[in-house]
Amino acid sequence: MILVAMVYANTFLNSRIAENEFSANKQFMLTTGLQIDDIAWIIGRTQTVRYSSNYGNIKFQTAALSYSFEVNAGAGWETVFTNVTGMIMFNMPVSTYSVGNNYFERISPSSSGSFLQQGPSAPVSHVFCVEKLPMAEGNYTRIVVVPSIRMLNSTITGPQQPTSTNYFKFYLPTLVPGTHLYRSQSITMTGSDITKIVKSGVNQVRINVTFPNEGSLGFDFAFFNFANTTVTISNMPANSVVEFYIGKVIVSLGQV
Repeated sequence: MILVAMVYANTFLNSRIAENEFSANKQFMLTTGLQIDDIAWIIGRTQTVRYSSNYGNIKFQTAALSYSFEVNAGAGWETVFTNVTGMIMFNMPVSTYSVGNNYFERISPSSSGSFLQQGPSAPVSHVFCVEKLPMAEGNYTRIVVVPSIRMLNSTITGPQQPTSTNYFKFYLPTLVPGTHLYRSQSITMTGSDITKIVKSGVNQVRINVTFPNEGSLGFDFAFFNFANTTVTISNMPANSVVEFYIGKVIVSLGQV
């Protein structure tokens, strides 16, 4: 009976440690998502975020999402560009910690599942917990950071402009893999490049998201649980100016 009690106590203790570790790393991944916004728009800026884990591991997944941007200037839809981004995952084996198959918890933003967020304080990444089994990439309870899009709009008037000009600006970070040395429990992110694309005379903007690895690895719509796969901004004033900003962020695991 003593041996049975010891085994039970040890199993219970390990499960509690794993649960606390998973909970603590929610904050770590939220911090990582917030750091992306600081890094994506400053070329050369580098930030290292550290974590501590006995059971989990960090993985960078390439080609997680593909965003396509279209504009309509009165002559039909025109594809402006397509952008593919990776994502960062904290993986905990379900044999160590599990919250149940098909579990999903949205951490940030907590109130909206749309990949398009509006306003100056809107995030440029989604952070969420998910357990989806089985998956070819491995059976884990995951905390995920994946880029989303921020939209800002403004109207500019002045003495040199007889009529006001409406601007719609879209900001999208792109995560690309760096050097993964796995020498420490850390993520290092570096702002590498910023691309700006401008379109004038636009009446509508349409953004689509697809999932390049949905068939091979299972990172599909159900995994990300977005509110939709297409968002159309159709209430734009005529002849608006649209600006797209794509910030390239290099992600390296355990580099320092």
